[in-house]
Amino acid sequence: MAARTKTTKDRPSYRCTECGWQTAKWLGRCPECQAWGTVEEYGAPAVRTTAPGRVTNSALPIGQVDGRQATARSTGVAELDRVLGGGLVPGAVVLLAGEPGVGKSTLLLDVAAKSASDEHRTLYVTGEESASQVRLRADRIGALDDHLYLAAETDLAAVLGHLDAVKPSLLILDSVQTVASPEIDGAPGGMAQVREVAGALIRVSKERGMSTLLVGHVTKDGAIAGPRLLEHLVDVVLHFEGDRHARLRLVRGVKNRYGATDEVGCFELHDEGITGLADPSGLFLTRRDEPVPGTCLTVTLEGRRPLVAEVQALTVDSQIPSPRRTTSGLETSRVSMMLAVLEQRGRISALGKRDIYSATVGGVKLSEPAADLAVALALASAASDTPLPKNLVAIGEVGLAGEVRRVTGVQRRLAEAHRLGFTHALVPGDPGKIPPGMKVLEVADIGDALRVLPRSRRREAPRDE
Repeated sequence: MAARTKTTKDRPSYRCTECGWQTAKWLGRCPECQAWGTVEEYGAPAVRTTAPGRVTNSALPIGQVDGRQATARSTGVAELDRVLGGGLVPGAVVLLAGEPGVGKSTLLLDVAAKSASDEHRTLYVTGEESASQVRLRADRIGALDDHLYLAAETDLAAVLGHLDAVKPSLLILDSVQTVASPEIDGAPGGMAQVREVAGALIRVSKERGMSTLLVGHVTKDGAIAGPRLLEHLVDVVLHFEGDRHARLRLVRGVKNRYGATDEVGCFELHDEGITGLADPSGLFLTRRDEPVPGTCLTVTLEGRRPLVAEVQALTVDSQIPSPRRTTSGLETSRVSMMLAVLEQRGRISALGKRDIYSATVGGVKLSEPAADLAVALALASAASDTPLPKNLVAIGEVGLAGEVRRVTGVQRRLAEAHRLGFTHALVPGDPGKIPPGMKVLEVADIGDALRVLPRSRRREAPRDE
């Protein structure tokens, strides 16, 4: 009798307990999630077919679908509503990610209290702290409401049980990496656990029309921890950014199915909690009666919001063979490029042998090329010890040939500068409509821009031939 050949159903199969990746042979390290010792044998998967089932809701022409059910409801925080596109849509799932200590829990606890009402209950589930710890923070920031319910749970089944008992209109889970399902192997925060927890909460949110806010951890590279599938499943992805040594916090939209993704919300974190900043430009400026050498103002665009920011520069004689180049809030490569352009195209050779320090005011980070002209003028002003004219803003990208290039949103930038009382501006050619009463000087290259420095006080060292 011939020996029976081994069929596919008899062959063993292996699966990673962390991410669910499958393979036909055992491996010591999962090539998908790079985890060691997580690939285990579980048997070959059975072939399944899905038969057509009952239809819960008949398909309708899109014009007959009631869109009123997706009307956004305000969170009570205007800056967060701006980023969300008007508020929280019933059934929407929002993922908020940020660095530890940036203020995610403080912001969401404030949202939970302000959105709670008689008709809309809010359930705040914490998996990282005890209920008493959250209550202490709520007392400190004034986030107390009779319709705000609080629970400390790390089990997915218990969280679903609280949803049946409270029946909230808004669920806040802090955080999705701390909740686990007992039916899935792996520790909380693993790939499989995060996928299961997020999938279960998304299903419940869609079925009940309940808005859900999920807090997500980030890796050391700044990416959201967990499977990339998590960002695809949720409706909105927000990043909470900010320097822990500064008061400013930014909520930036990365994905939004209900609004634009180029909006930014500004907040100020302080001892009493976190508050929205409808006009945050004051944080980025230093109010002075007289101009100081080495300072220049520019208007940056954070999303669609123009913000006036101040660039500062300081140059001193170097005591070491290799002069220092220190930056804060600015890209080091952009500052180095501006130094090279000033030396070669602007005919300023006093910068090469001096220590140079450049920074922004208020902790704002300027990364867009539109700040190049302001950086170059601040460096030139510091090198010549000559202050720039008062109430002047500089907007433009500087190329390696010394030309000043056009940037986007010049009219919006000029309108914001005019609103704050600035009367003069340096911009590239063809700026468009100019606000009434504002004097705008169009510059073609860095040489034209340097002419705003008073000649009587400029100290340009002769070039070394």
